[in-house]
Amino acid sequence: MKKNFSRALVLLLALIMTVSVTSCGDGADDKNTFKVGICNYVDDASLNQIVANIRERLDELGKTNGVTFKITYDNCNADSNIMNQIIANFAADKVDLMVGVATPVAMAMQSATEDSRIPVVFAAVSDPVGTGLVESLDKPAGNLTGTSDYLDTKAVMDLIFAADPDADKIGLLYDAGQDSSTAAIAAAKKYLTDKGIAFTEHTGTTVDEIMLAADALIADGADAVFTPSDNTVMKAQLSIYEKFTAAGVPQYTGADSFALNGAFLGYGVDYANLGRETADMICDILINGKDPASVPVKTFDNGTATVNTETCAALGFDYAKISELFAPFCTKVESIRTADSFDDLK
Repeated sequence: MKKNFSRALVLLLALIMTVSVTSCGDGADDKNTFKVGICNYVDDASLNQIVANIRERLDELGKTNGVTFKITYDNCNADSNIMNQIIANFAADKVDLMVGVATPVAMAMQSATEDSRIPVVFAAVSDPVGTGLVESLDKPAGNLTGTSDYLDTKAVMDLIFAADPDADKIGLLYDAGQDSSTAAIAAAKKYLTDKGIAFTEHTGTTVDEIMLAADALIADGADAVFTPSDNTVMKAQLSIYEKFTAAGVPQYTGADSFALNGAFLGYGVDYANLGRETADMICDILINGKDPASVPVKTFDNGTATVNTETCAALGFDYAKISELFAPFCTKVESIRTADSFDDLK
């Protein structure tokens, strides 16, 4: 009888230990584990670079602070129904924080978390005040903050005329439905109107439509084309850059990822750094307990001009000469070659 009791007691203790270890391992009640839901708006070089650097930096910060960031990632591919479902899944999973990559996702998360007040950190929102995401950059208010890839449109325009002072018609290529393009296109039109320069604009909402818009800009006789940090055009970039290059039309864009995908020039923020800074904000909120409303929106110096050297040569420009012409109008000039992704350059 005693042997049977002792054996039962040992089995009971073993079972208790197993349950205890399992409970700690799944992170459900582990105060050192934070659940983060990341939704990316679309699969393109710019936004994917942001996500990759958020992941990498959170891994670093987790090891440094002795915590684990349990990341759930999904991509809605610009589909609002899928986007809303992803966000609903994050809420049902009781994530500690949501990350919205690009303006449409950030706005959907803002709406979805009004009652729950789950913290939201957005990434690559070009105009967070204009879209109503935050009240001000210094004091966001509400339950969200994040990083902005605001584009200095005047600087891009200055580069166009530094390379070609005689340009008399500029093409504007963008998706009219993209919030990231609204302010930049308005600024470009004002700049060109003030200078008395003609412009022609063509838009699209799909890759096929953007390709047709590119053909139309070439047919219109544009001397150069400007595209802001527009995610729809970014998806089509590998399909249109050869059209512009063959026609001798340099394309100036709002991010280095466009130049990676063949555009003549990308001017704007370093998206790798933007991703890391976004991760630092996530850490500040989850580990240091900061209120998103008190964390200022992070903006960046837009001073880097990235020139695609292959496209530069195909257009008949000398890279060294172009670099000299651009130098007075930007912090630095960097070179890149055409590839599908930044990983392909390694």
